[in-house]
Amino acid sequence: MLSRILVATSKFFCVTFVLMAQTLAHSAPPPERDLTVRIQKHGAAITVDVELTVQATAEEVWDVLTDYDHMAEIVSNVESSKVLKRAGNRLEITQKSRTTLGPLHFSFDNVREVELTPYTEIRSRLISGDMDASAFTTRIVSEGKATRIFNHGEFIPNLWMPPLIGRAFLEAETRKQFEEMRAEILRRKTNLRRRSKRKAQRRN
Repeated sequence: MLSRILVATSKFFCVTFVLMAQTLAHSAPPPERDLTVRIQKHGAAITVDVELTVQATAEEVWDVLTDYDHMAEIVSNVESSKVLKRAGNRLEITQKSRTTLGPLHFSFDNVREVELTPYTEIRSRLISGDMDASAFTTRIVSEGKATRIFNHGEFIPNLWMPPLIGRAFLEAETRKQFEEMRAEILRRKTNLRRRSKRKAQRRN
């Protein structure tokens, strides 16, 4: 009897995860050509590679990517974000995030050390939190009126994720985060131009 229950339960979860994977695939918007996300799994480690082009200056991109005290207002799955310590170009930040996929809920509470090289590079590594390890590097490359962002990282989660949807789920969440950051970069750029235009009109 117990074995039958276990088999039935396993089948139920397999069907559930397949349906969730299909739903995720059909509901996801078509990928933008100037935003690519690649998720790979190597044993327990998961690597993330992102390339993104933004029609903004490197300084405008930098101001959003390093605005840790307001990151919860920029990225929807970040519940809280705060700079704990500052020492020159080294920061210690704490962040809490939460994401949901059907009946599954994932929460992360991390403290990270961040090393800043203004306008060109951001390095971060996990100090403590809900992962066994995590390290990311973001490079910012100016290309005239546009800026390219290259993000590479590797982390080792300490929670189980369903293999049928794990990669698709992580890719969708990563894509969403960078789309939201790009939207904020462009929003601030537009607002700055409007304020500058109004000031110029007042002077005239």
